[in-house]
Amino acid sequence: MPVHGVAVTVPDPWGPVLQQAREDCGDPMAAAIPPHVTLLPPTLVDGEDLPGFGAHLRSVCGSVAPFEMVLSGTGTFRPISPVVFVQVSSGLAACEILEAGIRSGPVERELEFPYHPHVTIAHHLEDDALDRAFEGLSDFRCDFTVDSVELYQHDEDGVWRVVRSFPLTG
Repeated sequence: MPVHGVAVTVPDPWGPVLQQAREDCGDPMAAAIPPHVTLLPPTLVDGEDLPGFGAHLRSVCGSVAPFEMVLSGTGTFRPISPVVFVQVSSGLAACEILEAGIRSGPVERELEFPYHPHVTIAHHLEDDALDRAFEGLSDFRCDFTVDSVELYQHDEDGVWRVVRSFPLTG
């Protein structure tokens, strides 16, 4: 059964900057996972359920207007989870609405932790690499308009690829 996820993709020119930062701290997943804000974490979705899930995503995205997102500074989930991230400082409410709407449909996913919008820049690395990632982007700031969300598929080669974009039209 294929693994899918739903996310806000960080656009150019900031996506490549964040991807490079993830590579620079030695995260082996940097090349496989585009910088993004997760709305539905990796989830097994039966191929038969995909059309209904797509219709649900269209409906959810049709109820939310495009919004401004600001990414600013770093944060971490340590010591609970070895993750360093860039913080979403504006656009949180819209992400929370999208996340709740997406998870209320035909594809259900229990969360391991409470939902917290962010962009991962280092994951499951040694403390010194996590510290470098935290310090290296502490002054990072960008803003952009979110006008769509993407459905990703985790392919057998380990790469996350966009299957389809869903415009925000609310």
